[in-house]
Amino acid sequence: MPETYQYKGRDLSGKMVSGTLVADSPQLVLSRLREMGYTPISVDTKTQGMGRELHILPARVKLKDLAVFSRQFATMVNAGLPILRALSILETQSESKKLRETTTELRVDIERGSSLSAAMSKHPKVFNKLYVAMVKSGETGGVLDQLLVRLADNLEREVSLRHRIRSAMTYPIVVLGFVSLILAAMLIFIVPQFKSIYAQLGGELPVPTKMLLAVSDAIRHYWFIVIGAIVALVVVLRRLKRTPQGQAFWDRTKLRIPIFGSLFQKSALARFSRVLGVLNRSGVPILQSLDVVSETVNNSLMSAAIMDVQQAVKSGESLAKPLGKHNVFPPMVVQMLTVGEETGALDTMLEKVAQFYDDEVTAAVDSLTSIIEPLMIFVVGGAVGLSVIALYLPMFNIINLIK
Repeated sequence: MPETYQYKGRDLSGKMVSGTLVADSPQLVLSRLREMGYTPISVDTKTQGMGRELHILPARVKLKDLAVFSRQFATMVNAGLPILRALSILETQSESKKLRETTTELRVDIERGSSLSAAMSKHPKVFNKLYVAMVKSGETGGVLDQLLVRLADNLEREVSLRHRIRSAMTYPIVVLGFVSLILAAMLIFIVPQFKSIYAQLGGELPVPTKMLLAVSDAIRHYWFIVIGAIVALVVVLRRLKRTPQGQAFWDRTKLRIPIFGSLFQKSALARFSRVLGVLNRSGVPILQSLDVVSETVNNSLMSAAIMDVQQAVKSGESLAKPLGKHNVFPPMVVQMLTVGEETGALDTMLEKVAQFYDDEVTAAVDSLTSIIEPLMIFVVGGAVGLSVIALYLPMFNIINLIK
């Protein structure tokens, strides 16, 4: 069973270095240190117990870190370094602790005789099906460095796409949070002051004012019930989202959201085209490619459509024809893939479609930035304005009430 060892040594310049490695024995650690260019001084088993780190949340590997890992790995393989030596170097270079630990486990598995793709398949939370399939194709065809570069390019585009979508979503989320704080402050501190004034004056209050006072009382006196209800609603919705029916409903709803629905669809289409194009160009069989794409497209409606297309392809149909039966794929995508199949340049057409929708997402984000700002100002003004109007409606009758 692999253990964690602490080591001390000197590098080629004579500088003292130290760290940890996971291996089956101290001898393997010594061998690994020599491969890394270090002169070993001491190797000891790392003590466990009270010093063990406590992780409340599971560690995750960012796409950016994985893209850097892939590009560095490709460079080393292309330079002729053995895979084990390359992994040993990557263990010390990655900024992600989780990725460093995973790299160590990859190296241990390969030392035991496993292939790189088989070792990666044991870590699905780090290396998804797309990654494993492309690495396996690279091992089979002897072009691992080229496919690692394609993986790095694909991951970098995915990071860029996610960043653009998040940038479009950040502004409205911040503004809505700001509006919520303003309304909560009004309901807790300002509205009760008006309530005492209304009680002294007497008379019948307008319906909007009654509703505002009722909400204020509920938040002030039953805040624990309100917070509990919100937490329970979030938990229930998250549990429902984990079910196939709930996920399908959520993905369908996302595509129907005004303004943002088109953005979600275009980003999913860009991901579908790019991943399928990369797999096709890498020589992965079409049925296996569709299986991988269905799990990486990040939309259950599109995943279901892809699985239906896979069944049609198994029956001998072309790829483009069954795609046209699903509304999630626009006619332009279907026509481009039809031409690609007819000319034998499917991967080129898929790349063009992916580039088209990448540009569409960029344009959509730019236009959203200009649309959302006045829209959020309207929302803020409307929410605060309606509350103020509800508070001051009774004031129009103050003179009559005093008389």
